[in-house]
Amino acid sequence: MTEKLLQHQKEEIPLVMHQSKSKFPFSWQGNFSLLMYFYMYLPILVLTFYSFNDSAYSANWQGFTLKWYIRLLQDSRIGSSLFNSLQVAGWAVLIAAVIGTMMSVGLARYHFRGKTLYQGASYLPLIVPDIAIAVSTLVFLAVVGTPLSLWTIVAAHVVFCLAYVAIVVSSRISSLDPHLEEAALDLGATPAQAFIQVLLPELMPAIIAGCLLSFVLSMDDLLIASFTAGTGATTLPMEIFSRIRTGVKPDINALSVLLILGSGLVAFLAESLRYRSEQKRFE
Repeated sequence: MTEKLLQHQKEEIPLVMHQSKSKFPFSWQGNFSLLMYFYMYLPILVLTFYSFNDSAYSANWQGFTLKWYIRLLQDSRIGSSLFNSLQVAGWAVLIAAVIGTMMSVGLARYHFRGKTLYQGASYLPLIVPDIAIAVSTLVFLAVVGTPLSLWTIVAAHVVFCLAYVAIVVSSRISSLDPHLEEAALDLGATPAQAFIQVLLPELMPAIIAGCLLSFVLSMDDLLIASFTAGTGATTLPMEIFSRIRTGVKPDINALSVLLILGSGLVAFLAESLRYRSEQKRFE
């Protein structure tokens, strides 16, 4: 009886519905999403295409070549500025990881007067314009009499890297069982052992993800570094900006392609770590 009823319902389905499903395999939402992705990534595709152009100045295609990538690897100024950017990003992320993790644990596990105000102020660099951070940092360094150098860029980058690490770690620690540390303490562990052996391994994926995100943002920063850099402390974005004033050349296109690939790889690693941590949490 049930089989006859199902067969009768299938026969009543209009033929137009079957034709519409086969005629339009994609919904308008999918087509719109594809259009938006094409709009977002079209400049990157054009940039990649012209990074292999044999012409030095013209936008007209004159043949395929890899000489701009080879010349880029032989450029000592690019290498020096890249090394400076890696130094700044590495030290800023390392300092922000330690302070940001401690701040997140303190805000999540302890209650004190003014906690809400302090929590809001810790995330303030996420919404404050970069120009405001750059000017305030420069004024502060001038007041205290600190000469500008590579380390002043590091100090300025710690400000916004700290906020990004803290917000990623805070989102992770809020989803953890607050009784994990209490159970470790009941079993005889010291507070330091409970933090290092119980809480820290659970937070490590979020810490690494926040560090990778902060590293990319630090490598990409131009405005804050321009205000706080000393003589000879030229980062990679500053070097690129100084060169494009006379026109965008193919070697800058090649450098931009490499930076995009590197940033995409870092973002992929950060998202993979976040996904794995979420999967382990629900197992």
